[in-house]
Amino acid sequence: MGDRPVDPRRRIPRTDVLLADPRLTAAVATLGVARVKALVAAVQDRARRGEIRPEDVPDEAAARVAAGAGGPRPVVNATGVLLHTNLGRAALSGAAVDALCAAAGHTDVELDLTTGRRARRGRGALAALAAAVPDAAAVHVVNNGAAALALAATGLAAGRQIVVSRGELVEIGDGFRLPDLLVSTGARLREVGTTNRTTLADYAAALGPDTGFVLKVHPSNFVVRGFTSAVPVRELATLGVPVVADIGSGLLAPDDLLPDEPDAASTLRAGAALVTASGDKLLGGPQAGLLLGDADLVDRLRRHPLARALRVDKLTLAALEATLSGPPTPTWRALHTAPEELRERADRLAAALAAAGVKAEAAPAAAVVGGGGAPEVELPSWAVRLPERYAVPLRLGDPPVVGRVERGHLLLDLRCVPAERDGTVRDAVLRLRRDG
Repeated sequence: MGDRPVDPRRRIPRTDVLLADPRLTAAVATLGVARVKALVAAVQDRARRGEIRPEDVPDEAAARVAAGAGGPRPVVNATGVLLHTNLGRAALSGAAVDALCAAAGHTDVELDLTTGRRARRGRGALAALAAAVPDAAAVHVVNNGAAALALAATGLAAGRQIVVSRGELVEIGDGFRLPDLLVSTGARLREVGTTNRTTLADYAAALGPDTGFVLKVHPSNFVVRGFTSAVPVRELATLGVPVVADIGSGLLAPDDLLPDEPDAASTLRAGAALVTASGDKLLGGPQAGLLLGDADLVDRLRRHPLARALRVDKLTLAALEATLSGPPTPTWRALHTAPEELRERADRLAAALAAAGVKAEAAPAAAVVGGGGAPEVELPSWAVRLPERYAVPLRLGDPPVVGRVERGHLLLDLRCVPAERDGTVRDAVLRLRRDG
């Protein structure tokens, strides 16, 4: 009998041999040994599956490590925070990703193909936004939510006063303070009321010929309880000056799961002259600032010189249009997935890991919206609970799987993980077990 052929997988270089390659040794200093090992393991897995030849593993590993030194890198969000700011907030839909890629080349972003003449920039995205919020007489898009408010303050109140409640002069992430932004535009702030109580009379007493607008800010990342009062937009709209409402989260229409979260449609119907919001939060789209409301005000802001500096690029416009016109976004799906479905997935995943010798179990969890939205809302969820020691190596893996540590355990919350990525999570955990 002749010799049996050697299994090609036996020719795959061992991890220690690969780590001795100078190209990988140098990367350990910057990425760390755990990260480099994870990248090497991913290449070895490709060779085991027959996707690459064993002899190509060293070069593939070097290339993968070199690429891994850069960023940003895709991660699996198993934190239970839907709009995790440190993870880029909203994940784009497949339709938005396809539109973004299609727009990477030359596009008709400012060209009417019928006439051959210049056309309004981003008219497709603007039309989709207007269709999504028919209560808005006009719409405009800038590069983020803060820019939308800065443009409104500059265009409507530079050298004039903005009347705002003291309880709404908020600070959000990374030390960003709303009053600092407003003052930087050349507007003067007229603070009214107190931290916990502001009345309609407080606003009325502050108005004068120098008032640019009344600002209503949704304190989206905190809640004040107890002896409190605030004035709704409907009452502010009776004061005879424009009301600009910063709703923050980008919710365009009411959602039963978030009854206390303001939305653009309801705020405009209540009498706001202008609504500003973010595109990469509950809307589930790319980073963008939305301005919706009175046609004269929006057109005035659109033509302001600052608008040019704040305009969005063709990629954002393409992704925004696809988000507004396409299927439900990953954010919407994560928000509305039934807890029963999450439990079934957690049970299956935990069982698969336990069968391989991993100490894993399904556990109830509480997810949150994040991104400065719905601060008191907890979304019933389910997670796979692992020993805490898995947290760091999973975060350093390829792809990184980011969970949250609670009471000595790592929770991989599945509410933000698309069902089709459960296998990715399983393989990432098993790879760590196999590699010791």
